[in-house]
Amino acid sequence: MVVAFVVAGVTVVRQGYQYTIERFGRFTHVAHPGFNLIVPFVDRVGRKVNMMEQVLDIPGQEIITKDNAMVAVDGVVFFQVLEPAKAAYEVSELYVAILQLTTTNLRTVMGSMDLDELLSKRDEINARLLNVVDHATGPWGIKITRVEVKDIRPPQDISNAMARQMKAEREKRAAILESEGLRASEILRAEGEKQSQILQAEGRREAAFRDAEAREREAEAEAKATQMVSDAIANGNAQAINYFIAQKYVEAVGQFATSPNAKTILFPVEATQLIGTLGGIGELAKDALAGNPTPPAAPPPPAPRKRPGPFEQQG
Repeated sequence: MVVAFVVAGVTVVRQGYQYTIERFGRFTHVAHPGFNLIVPFVDRVGRKVNMMEQVLDIPGQEIITKDNAMVAVDGVVFFQVLEPAKAAYEVSELYVAILQLTTTNLRTVMGSMDLDELLSKRDEINARLLNVVDHATGPWGIKITRVEVKDIRPPQDISNAMARQMKAEREKRAAILESEGLRASEILRAEGEKQSQILQAEGRREAAFRDAEAREREAEAEAKATQMVSDAIANGNAQAINYFIAQKYVEAVGQFATSPNAKTILFPVEATQLIGTLGGIGELAKDALAGNPTPPAAPPPPAPRKRPGPFEQQG
């Protein structure tokens, strides 16, 4: 009898659960996981309370929004029992109570919002539901850890209208982006043309400056050469004036020869005159190098020009 009495007083509680112990129907204490002793035939296990976090599914239901749109909503609730005595004796049918409380507050919260807010502010809906339901279940010894809205299903006609609206909005954004791209392209092209014109103007200015500098140096060289010839003439050297005249003569003949329009030379020019002129230049150079100036040889008189016959080609 003693052994039977001791065995009847042994109670083993599984991990994750806590048992309420009642004496003659009155709650006395909570048995924690492990080995527990109670008074046989006096104490008994009242409720076996699950202390793990649990999930309660909220079935789908239809809700009318603030703008009179009918939507179907379902969700889930995560909760955990913190005080097993309150969860066992403060509320009857704990799961049903949590389900009804969450469903009622879900209708209240979502019914006060527009359809666009329902679809875009799920985090705000979850936070409001969590705050309301957790505050209501506090006296039951329960902690609501999370409330999530799984799905919001608007009617088919509203879904089609939303799809058309989204398409129009995206087309509008695409048109805006395209116009902005064209505008930016035109601005960049104008900036490029502006920079190109500026660089071209700077190039023309630099080229004009270089040309003016070259002409200035050429004029200085010409003036220096003329001064040297004038000094030579003033010193009694006649070879200098002959060299100057021969140089201008050769340049003039060269311009006639390279002219694209002059196929025939109409004024008398003899090759012997040019050769004589070149010979005079050579003599002038020799005298200048030898330091022994001599009068230049006079060019031979021009030969009489022969008139071309009627069948002879002018040359």
